[in-house]
Amino acid sequence: MPQNEESSEYRHEEGRSRYRDNDRRDYKSNRREYDTERSSRRERDSSYRRERDRYGYGEEDRERERRRDRDRYDRDSGRDRRRDRSASPRSSRPRSGSRSRSRSPVSKAKPNFGASGLLAAETNTVKSVDGKNSTVLKYNEPPEARKPSVGWRLYVFKGDEQTELLHIHKQSAYLIGRDRLVADIVLEHPSCSKQHAAIQYRFVQVKDEFGGSKGEVKPFIIDLESTNGTHVNGETIPTSRYYELQLKDVVKFGQSTKEYILLHDEVS
Repeated sequence: MPQNEESSEYRHEEGRSRYRDNDRRDYKSNRREYDTERSSRRERDSSYRRERDRYGYGEEDRERERRRDRDRYDRDSGRDRRRDRSASPRSSRPRSGSRSRSRSPVSKAKPNFGASGLLAAETNTVKSVDGKNSTVLKYNEPPEARKPSVGWRLYVFKGDEQTELLHIHKQSAYLIGRDRLVADIVLEHPSCSKQHAAIQYRFVQVKDEFGGSKGEVKPFIIDLESTNGTHVNGETIPTSRYYELQLKDVVKFGQSTKEYILLHDEVS
């Protein structure tokens, strides 16, 4: 072998050995830093455990430890995912027989599309059977609406003669007015509005004789901004406000002379 070729091969071999020595030094240096960091972390953890055992272990400590473990897990798992991506080429289709490594998406809370007060005019539209007529309800039941446990009745009088007997205990609310499409109790007098008033049973808290409170379902009436008002015992009640009805109350609507007397089964 010529001398120049021998010297060239020697230089290459010397360069490779120097490169290996540099790699060994870098590895040892990184290893020492990693060992130092791990030992310091262990010392901090052991010191924290000693302090925790000495002064107690509260809920804040548990939350701090869970958060630290969670951050460490996220950091390690992110490092593993980066290592996997760099080691294996990305493929658009998974191999046959292999399970996908993609994590399932986090389930989010589904939006609520329930009816709100702004949608009442649309969702409360009542149409006739033939579809030619439609009415928008002016009244919506409150959250405390309940069906009564007592058999309430309305005795309808015109003068001294009883004309009707209405049982009003099968529903939690009864709409009163001239509109036959939506009214539960139909009024014939022209002074009454199409949706005049509503009788609503509500669950309310009342005080007993010992000063305690208990829940009870009571009847109320509300005037739906009628033209000629709703009258209880000869007095006009305020509009758009619940007015509690008592036993034997006399209710009149508009300028009609019909009287609706409220009774229930316990009264003969």
